[in-house]
Amino acid sequence: MSKKPAPAAESASRTLGLPKETLLAWYDDMLLVRRFEEKAAQLYGMGRIGGFCHLYNGQEAISTGACAVLTPDDYIITAYRDHGLAISRGVDPKACMAELLGKYTGTTKGKGGSMHFFDREKNFLGGHAIVGSHVPIGAGVGFAIKYKGQQNVILVFMGDGATNIGAFFEALGLAQLWKLPVVFIIENNRYSMGTSVTRSSPVEDLYKKALAFDMRWDVVDGMNVLEVYQKVKQAADIAKKDYLPSLLEIRTYRYRGHSMSDPIHGHYRTKEEVEEQKRSDPITLFASILQEEGLADESYFESVEKRVKKVVEDCVTFADQSPEPPLEELWKDVYLP
Repeated sequence: MSKKPAPAAESASRTLGLPKETLLAWYDDMLLVRRFEEKAAQLYGMGRIGGFCHLYNGQEAISTGACAVLTPDDYIITAYRDHGLAISRGVDPKACMAELLGKYTGTTKGKGGSMHFFDREKNFLGGHAIVGSHVPIGAGVGFAIKYKGQQNVILVFMGDGATNIGAFFEALGLAQLWKLPVVFIIENNRYSMGTSVTRSSPVEDLYKKALAFDMRWDVVDGMNVLEVYQKVKQAADIAKKDYLPSLLEIRTYRYRGHSMSDPIHGHYRTKEEVEEQKRSDPITLFASILQEEGLADESYFESVEKRVKKVVEDCVTFADQSPEPPLEELWKDVYLP
């Protein structure tokens, strides 16, 4: 029998009966992630952010919709494109901005930078810089949840490129063998670091990689926050109730380059393709749904824009006024044999 769930009774294009306050909060969150990333790009261009910096522009529906499923006791772990997921999980955006600027008030005391956000209080278990390295860690957290008899779940996010890493297959195999409460989420933005899925994977439909393990799977429109929420919730509920893992391929698109050190278009896609994809912008799409349902109007969107921009400016001010890490911090949190 297929492991793919039956189609949902309600269309993901509608509001799923969710309260108005919840839906408006989702819009606020998506816009905050977008404006935060735009400010990060500006600061990087000014030379104020060092190292690598991977932005989330275009993928906001995933972080908002998926994190809306979680309870405070659930877990999340991801790769290095972690700003959006951290903010949507409730990590203080001021601490996120401080981390980007290398300040002591940052999420990892200014020592981790863009790729290593972390917040134990929010059960946000990182940003991880090595491709695919965090996937088996996520399976390990799932093992701990089951071992303790807890009714929780961990969402393990990764890019499409990570599905070619050996650790990905090992983690899926163990999760299915041991029946662990893990939802593996592929944020398929089509180009990995700069190579199309069609050139890097013999299987272009990445959800099919679950078939080798007889694992439950689904395909999700990553530009529709309602569908992301609906399908991640289905998988998370099954994980919590039956200790069964799932693999979700969430199809999305990133508007920026792989990192800030790359050109937006690069040599692997055209300007026209990027502009065409922006016609399905997740924030614009959700705004249209809210308007059609009579939940928000132009004045609301204008007020949110002003409020969010103020939040981002306050984040920069906070980071600017924060101290640098003290010299002795170099020797803390470091393994010394």
